[in-house]
Formats: sequence, C-alpha cells, structure tokens
Amino acid sequence: MTLRLTVESDAWHAHVRNVVTSYGDVLPVVKGNGYGFGRAELMPHAQAISRDVAVGTMHELDDVAATQRPFVLTPVGVGAGDVARRDAVLAITSTHDLGVLKQLGVANPVVIKIESSMHRYGIAATEAGDLRKRAEAAGHQVVAWSVHLPLAGSDDSHAAEAIAIAGALATDLPLHLSHIGAAVQQVRAATAHHVVMRTGTHLWLGDKSMVALHADVIAVRATTFGTAGYRATKIPTGANTHLVMVGCGSSHGIDALGDGSSPFHFARQRLAMLEPPHMHTTMLSVAGDPCPQPGDWVDVQQPMTRVYPDVIVWR
Repeated sequence: MTLRLTVESDAWHAHVRNVVTSYGDVLPVVKGNGYGFGRAELMPHAQAISRDVAVGTMHELDDVAATQRPFVLTPVGVGAGDVARRDAVLAITSTHDLGVLKQLGVANPVVIKIESSMHRYGIAATEAGDLRKRAEAAGHQVVAWSVHLPLAGSDDSHAAEAIAIAGALATDLPLHLSHIGAAVQQVRAATAHHVVMRTGTHLWLGDKSMVALHADVIAVRATTFGTAGYRATKIPTGANTHLVMVGCGSSHGIDALGDGSSPFHFARQRLAMLEPPHMHTTMLSVAGDPCPQPGDWVDVQQPMTRVYPDVIVWR
C-alpha cells in the first residue's frame, strides 16, 4: 500500500529559485507535514536558501541541522517541556509568554509577534516596545518583529496593513512578514525596517501542476453482497459494481474534499468512496467501466499541507 508523491524536479527547483529572487530576503518555512514532502526532505533545500529556517513548534526542532538557526513560529506554551536547543529563536506575544520561558529556565533569543487583522497571536504594535524592554531585562535577545497576515484579502491590502503596523515599531529590528506576495516590495519602499519575507506554501508548492499524488490499487472485489466496510455500509445497487481498495487512508491525511466528494479519480472519472478513508485503506465503490485493477494507480486530490506520502519520486 502506497501513497506516492511525484514531483517534476526541474520545474519545482526553478519555481523555488524564482520565488527567492522575486521576494528578496526570504525566511523559508518548513513546518507541520513539510507541505507534503516531509520536513526532513525539505530541510536541505531550505538550507540552500538561508542559514535561518522557520518551524511550526519547538517539537519540530529535531529536524533542523546544527548549522541552521531555527525560528519557532508558535509561542511555546506551558506544555512544552524542555527546550532542546538554546539557539532556537522563540516567539513571544505577552508577559505570560515570558513567564513560561522563565519557568522553563531558558534565555533563548526571541521574536515578538505583533497582532494583525487575523487576531490570533500577537501583541498590539503600540505595546510591543514595552514587551521588548521586559524581554531584554529578562535576558532575552530580541532579534525581530513578526507579523502574520491573514490569507483573506489582496496582497496590496496586506502591504498597507504591514506598513501601518511597522509605523509603530522600532526600525532597528528586522520585520518578518508572511502572506503578502510580491507586495512585500511596497513595504520595503515605505518603511525603514529590514523586511524579511517568511514563506512556506508558495515557496514549496507554487504551481500545483508540478506535484501529483497517486495511490496504488491493492484489491478489487465483485459485489455479491449488500453491505461492506467498517460500518456495514450499503453498497449502491447496479450491475457490474466492484469494491476497489486503494492503499491510502486517514493515516496519510486523506479525507473527503470540502464539499464531501471523493478525492479519487481514474481515467478522468471521479470514483465514489464506499465509506470515509480509514487508516491505510480507502474502499471505493465503482460501477461499470473503466474500473481500476490491482497494480493500477489512481489520482488523489488533496491539499498538500495535510498529506503524508509514503514515497516521493523526483522526476
């Protein structure tokens, strides 16, 4: 059983180079599932771009080479346990976060996250200077301001928001921005900050035509019975209906699409799921032809930010 990710290598490398060139100073992000590639697979590519790399949480620090400086994007939180690396740049948003770092007994360098219109993490820009003083008094080197902009809205509106926020921040620290695209140049032109573009999804994924997911067909069974699957699901009636077992499921992050439809296709036709994906197998119900056979590969339509392929093929 296999979920396979295929990557058009030349096109992918050209895309990554173009993004770095167009954005300027880039902080590559390698977090979560590694955008479908896996964090370990992407780390050498990130290191070729910058000595610095951003990860999602401190639990992802093990994937970062000793020669790289990791930036942890999510504030540490009380369940962190030990901070494995003293060179990791941690995120703070409040005096509470400083208290957590004090409890952990660490004096790591920090980035101060500024509240944006996403209203997730971050301190108000007008209060950031005071938090910086408190952090430095506690023994932390403050290395940057960080603004995480929402996905909604245009790049130009994000640039306008970033420029407004930057106006309240001291210019001796770099400003890290995300979700702003080529409009990052507008911010550079309008502020005195050294602006660093933080990017992950666009950097590694870009044009989806460069990547493809496929799952292998393990078994096909003619239906001589009325129900099947974990939930004894009723099999749709009709002549020439087969159950097709494909080698991927919930353990790979595979699920129905946002509208509830099946993510599986074969010969340009969508294949209905008998029941939701489970662990390492998904059961499909295929009526008529073409019906995939054992050894065939079916297309899998999924967001790359949630899948865990078994193998990666670089063409």
